[in-house]
Amino acid sequence: MEENKQDNNTVSSTDHEPKIIKYRGIKSMPFIIGNETFEKLGSIGTSSNLLVYLTTVFNMKSVSAATLVNGYTGSTNLAPLLGAFLSDTYFGRYKTLAFASISSLLGMTVIMLTAAISNMHPLHCVSKDVSTCLGPTGWQLAFLLSGFGLLVIGAGGIRPCNLAFGADQFNPATESGRKGINSFFNWYYFTLAFAVLISGTLVVYVQSNVNWAIGLAIPTCLMLISCAFFFLGTKIYVKVKPEGSPLKGVAQVILAATRKRQVTRPENPELCLFNHMPPSSINSKLSYTDQFRFLDKSAIITSEDKINSDGSAANPWKLCSMQQVEEVKCIMRVIPIWASAILYYIAIVQQNTYIVFQALQSDRRLGGHFQVPAASYIVFIMLSLTIWIPIYDRILVPFLQRLTGKEGGITVLQRIGVGIFLSVLTMLVSALVEQRRRNLALTSPTLGTAPRGGGISSMSAFWLVPQLILAGLSEAFNSIGQVEFYYKQFPENMRSIAGAFSNCGMAGSSYLSGFLVTIVHHITSRSGNGDWLAEDLNKGKLHYFYYMIASLGALNFVYFLVCAKWYRYKGTGECSVELSTDTRESDKHFV
Repeated sequence: MEENKQDNNTVSSTDHEPKIIKYRGIKSMPFIIGNETFEKLGSIGTSSNLLVYLTTVFNMKSVSAATLVNGYTGSTNLAPLLGAFLSDTYFGRYKTLAFASISSLLGMTVIMLTAAISNMHPLHCVSKDVSTCLGPTGWQLAFLLSGFGLLVIGAGGIRPCNLAFGADQFNPATESGRKGINSFFNWYYFTLAFAVLISGTLVVYVQSNVNWAIGLAIPTCLMLISCAFFFLGTKIYVKVKPEGSPLKGVAQVILAATRKRQVTRPENPELCLFNHMPPSSINSKLSYTDQFRFLDKSAIITSEDKINSDGSAANPWKLCSMQQVEEVKCIMRVIPIWASAILYYIAIVQQNTYIVFQALQSDRRLGGHFQVPAASYIVFIMLSLTIWIPIYDRILVPFLQRLTGKEGGITVLQRIGVGIFLSVLTMLVSALVEQRRRNLALTSPTLGTAPRGGGISSMSAFWLVPQLILAGLSEAFNSIGQVEFYYKQFPENMRSIAGAFSNCGMAGSSYLSGFLVTIVHHITSRSGNGDWLAEDLNKGKLHYFYYMIASLGALNFVYFLVCAKWYRYKGTGECSVELSTDTRESDKHFV
């Protein structure tokens, strides 16, 4: 009987016999929302203050700490692509989430132990000159990195699966099920904002002002509660079986086109290409487009190709359908747009790394003797994003719809472009504020010495808030626009991979940002004008680094405009600048 119960909760689109699926969406929500909330509190609470932890507890130089954090952030954003592939192909979402949750718990435990056990980190350094402090030993650093590695594995499984797993609990064929899915997505983003605010204020305060061991033990305990919530609901979850990787079809098209590279392409391909579409396919039927015409050769029928009685190709590795080809073209068209996201996120990365060092050397006093933790200022990004989204959706979109006559007011690509423009503005403001902070530190009396050395400027750290608000607005346009863009433009059977695609842009940006920090530090430290990224920001020229990123952003904006003009939306041959976005109703949960 227990086995039958398990079967009733397991869904597989490959099964031929109909099964009774017991959707328990509302009943399972306390477990899933509880799991989501505590997981985010734990993961964000552990990672939000890492720069300060590495420079004060592990005695790392700011350049080394920023490079390590960029590498860690990049890995946590790249891993979901592999996690989505393994989930869709082999394990399913439930098993992937279960394994990833345990991995995250172990990773947080390891990092907590590096603070709690004195032998796990270097001796406390009382000197304000970090260059004279004793750094971590090889095994101490290896133990810390093992914790980061476990967190990366956890992020690789949790990020691509948690949204989809929650949606799996509702029946999308019923009105109540669709409402439940929308409600779940609303709660998902609410818990994300809640976790950022709590972790960026209360948890960071405990870490910076009370005790690092206690401050890192709190996220670890929260992650333990998250795991408990997840496993308590095991018996009532709907578990969708893996269907196989949709990337297999992409490989078939590329291999078949390569094999037939000598075959002459027909003059009217839309009429001559093999165009079988399985009746069980969940993908929308696509019309022929004349971009990436080399791929058309994979759908040319030759004398060696054989067709089954049901109309399908006998060997799909030699003959593909025009539908398959167009699906691959969808992915190929997205890649140039995705590449612009890599340079875009560099500006956002700086608002999570070097701004912490700026805050440490600014006046953080609030209402007398209370000092705002340096890492807490980052919450203004999430605050501005959270406040702006309903304003945009309820006020600006209806106004733009009346102005342009387009669904959504502006196209998705236009929305992404606005975000890129705002990121350039963010870096220009960041440079001007840093220039002011540095000038005051050099020309006016300082307020003491920062924990990592260098005089504290008399400029209030709240001058950093405008650039953080701009960064939040930029993400509200670009990041959410990217999620909507990938969701709509990828084939329907690749939406889990589409969800991980935006994370890959963040990963590339984190790696590139770490590379830029290293190169700029290496070159400028050997020049006669001084290191731009000196340990003491007052001796450096961080604003030059910000101006450089703003210049790269401006070039990226021009590149994006060219790609957007060239782009063709899925299922049409129309230019992107003339086509409005698809109906937003089905995708509201992404905004």
